[in-house]
Amino acid sequence: MLRQIMKLNYTSFGSINIDGKHYDMDVVIDGGKIVKREKGKSRLLKSEYGHTPLTPHENIPWECTQLIIGTGFYGSLPIADAMKDEARNRGIDLKIMTTAKACKYLESKGEQANAVLHLTC
Repeated sequence: MLRQIMKLNYTSFGSINIDGKHYDMDVVIDGGKIVKREKGKSRLLKSEYGHTPLTPHENIPWECTQLIIGTGFYGSLPIADAMKDEARNRGIDLKIMTTAKACKYLESKGEQANAVLHLTC
């Protein structure tokens, strides 16, 4: 069953519109549902990465075959190796790209892809 393709508009640092609704925080798209990225558990690694990285300890939408990671306006979101390992162990195709490219990619797909979209850096 294919779900309706979302309309994503990410043209400015720190904000995104998804299907006409404005968000000014990182978001997780899980089966078409949009929720706030819960990065609290990843903050423990901030000093190691220089920025809060994306880790598998967050609310990652694992129930998919493809997971799209939007790494921000400049592509600066660090992705922990543990995140990549977890995706590989689960057999999930992990696609990592800037958030603008991730939005275009998601709009072009009619398949079941979930996403984590970082809106700043």
